[in-house]
Amino acid sequence: MIKKPDSLIHYYRLRAPEYEQIYYRDIPAKRKELADEGERLKGLVSRKTVLDLACGTGYWTEVISHTADFVVASDISAEMIGEARKKQYRRPPEFVRSDLYNPPFNAGAFDMVTLGFWFSHEPRQNYDGFLKILKPLVKTDGLIWMIDNNPPAEGPDLQSVGRDEYGNNYKQRFLDSGEEFAILKNYFSPDQLREILSPHFVVKSLIFNECYWSVILRGA
Repeated sequence: MIKKPDSLIHYYRLRAPEYEQIYYRDIPAKRKELADEGERLKGLVSRKTVLDLACGTGYWTEVISHTADFVVASDISAEMIGEARKKQYRRPPEFVRSDLYNPPFNAGAFDMVTLGFWFSHEPRQNYDGFLKILKPLVKTDGLIWMIDNNPPAEGPDLQSVGRDEYGNNYKQRFLDSGEEFAILKNYFSPDQLREILSPHFVVKSLIFNECYWSVILRGA
């Protein structure tokens, strides 16, 4: 029987020790897209002050640390931050345990905010409110970078278990222990992303590959 956690926090706390398996699966197309995006991100954050929101195990935090001047990595899960602290960083980040929806940072404190693999978990009914949280975190000319999955990144064995009244999609997830969960996981077309994001930001770049999409946003 599927166990639906009270929130994604519970699921990701349990998954923290095994989460990075997603980055190292032996699927050439996925690995290339991630590597290409990593190189692009290094250029974007060069000499910037960066907030890595929902940093998880620090995969993108480590990439950012290669070229950024200062990095803050924030996550609500102590287990995720514990995993992130194990990494070696060129420029060690400041780790902050905080709620994504109530970030404890001053307005305009960062040149750039990064957010990896979260937007697909954001409920559709919350999009406007969530995007309004992100915008004040960056300076007037600051940027927001996001990356997330397209369905081919997830493989054929993760089946949808239905939609709720808002149209949010739920997918099966399995931990190494065999525990099974249903978590909110939405997917987008390029047009849908532009429709959601454009009222709040200028979409400077939208890359839509087979396995992943990424965007660079600037305050509208």
